[in-house]
Amino acid sequence: MNDLHFLRRRRSVPSRQLGEPGPGTDQLRAMLAEAVRVPDHGKLAPWRFLAIRGDARHALGELLAARALERDPATPAATVEKDRQRFSHAPLVLVVVGRLTPGHKVPEQEQLLSGGAVCFALLQAAQALGFGAQWLTGWAAYDPVVTARLGLQANETVLGFIHLGTPSGEVPERQRPDPDALLADWTP
Repeated sequence: MNDLHFLRRRRSVPSRQLGEPGPGTDQLRAMLAEAVRVPDHGKLAPWRFLAIRGDARHALGELLAARALERDPATPAATVEKDRQRFSHAPLVLVVVGRLTPGHKVPEQEQLLSGGAVCFALLQAAQALGFGAQWLTGWAAYDPVVTARLGLQANETVLGFIHLGTPSGEVPERQRPDPDALLADWTP
């Protein structure tokens, strides 16, 4: 399989379709080693990772369920349950945390873009090792109570929850944008 064919086969696997086994310690290290090779203007490494696995996935789900009701006591029970189960499907969830350096010559937007590239590189590395992955955010990524409980500092933000595991089946291709329709030549 050539490299472009490999890239063309990338799919997000819904987190509900990700099960055991998940990446082991050596596989996770290999994935992270590839992910940190992204463009990083200023060599700031403006990201870090939190591994959520085992019972910690369920504890985070309980936190989300409680926080959903705190935010809105009228939240439907089905929504609360969905939040409770949000991290229980994939055996490993990596939280990619953006660590911004305000006032640095590298603009914060470029620091965030580097973190986004890390998220995508993790998806590719997971696929290369035979795992499935899904990059999600959702309200919890932006909630100050949840992010504080995750240990984020004032200059940090959740860039993604990367759900990792073994796919339970093939994920069909979806309609993709036509690159030719998105390309234009600039002329002065």
